[in-house]
Amino acid sequence: MRIACVVHRYGPDIAGGSESHCRQIAEHLAASHDVTVLTTCAKDHVTWKNVYPAGESLSGGVRVRRFATARQRSLSRFTEASEIAFSRSASEADQQQWFRENGPDAPGLLSYLATHGQEFDRVLFWAFRYAETYFGLPLVRDRAVLVPTVEDDPVIGFSVLRRFFSLPAGFVFLTPEEQALVIKRMSDCLAPSVVIGAGLDAVEETSASAAPLDALGVRRPFLLYLGRVDPNKGCEALLRHFVRFHDAQAEPVQLVLAGPANMPIPDHPQVLPLGFVDDATREALLAQAGCLVVPSRYESLSMVLLEGWNHRLAALVNGRCEVLKGQALRANGALYYRDYDEFAHSAARLLRDGELARQLGRQGWDYVNREYRWPHVLAKLEGLLAG
Repeated sequence: MRIACVVHRYGPDIAGGSESHCRQIAEHLAASHDVTVLTTCAKDHVTWKNVYPAGESLSGGVRVRRFATARQRSLSRFTEASEIAFSRSASEADQQQWFRENGPDAPGLLSYLATHGQEFDRVLFWAFRYAETYFGLPLVRDRAVLVPTVEDDPVIGFSVLRRFFSLPAGFVFLTPEEQALVIKRMSDCLAPSVVIGAGLDAVEETSASAAPLDALGVRRPFLLYLGRVDPNKGCEALLRHFVRFHDAQAEPVQLVLAGPANMPIPDHPQVLPLGFVDDATREALLAQAGCLVVPSRYESLSMVLLEGWNHRLAALVNGRCEVLKGQALRANGALYYRDYDEFAHSAARLLRDGELARQLGRQGWDYVNREYRWPHVLAKLEGLLAG
């Protein structure tokens, strides 16, 4: 089968949930299919500045065709478009303009889909909110499979999405909560769909050395945040909660942030921003953390949470996010909080009660082992693609 995977950014050095999901799916499908990734030359999702060279290359054994963005994102125009699109008086034209200003503006990619899209048996699109998906999917709707990565945020309320969600030939959802949210927004019947989550390989239980982390200034016990440090990921609230929590503790505790920062990070002696970390450091952090914290209010699936459970690490998640709460309850591998008091109580329990933390970590691992191993995930995906 000839398969195209369309995504706004692509590469092993990009920290993003939908981008990582696309890359992993593309690499695994390439073992038995002819897979081409169609993407942009951008590395930064804020500016869409061209960084990678345009044209064809190989990445992880997958053919990648990159198209230049015609312009960088104007934050002033995007802010203005957002204010209009999220207002009560917004027209459908206003909402479509939001997608244009959100970007990326990659006319070559859309032209390629219009000209060559019918040469593929299936065209998978990641993340409905980006322009290459919103404007590209209708060009190949008869063979399009949408991986929407829908979050319960204001964008899902756009009226133009009722028609857009009626276009794909199939859907791939990451959680039952995401699937339910799209069904709720649809006025017509949903196309064939499957809930696959994300695939993971088993990680052996190890007693990782603390030496690599000592050199970085990491001190146990510590709470671990993995991923983009961004207000949209709940990091402002996490930092406020942590500073207040730390000041109330008799013993010092660290918050380690491992990921690129898109916001100012307070200068606090127990807040350690590491930036983007290599795989060895990431593994050591997951092996030694007191617990993983996932503070986002908006998620379609937390791959970081699954990764933590794959390392038998207990988690503390934002209970105001239905997806995170649903994952926590299904796995019985995390505590969840809705305000500072619940955050502080839960964090203290996980740091002080080692047996509880180990039990939650084991239960999280059992859940991942049942639901998210690659053979199981790929079997469900292949069934949809063959239909």
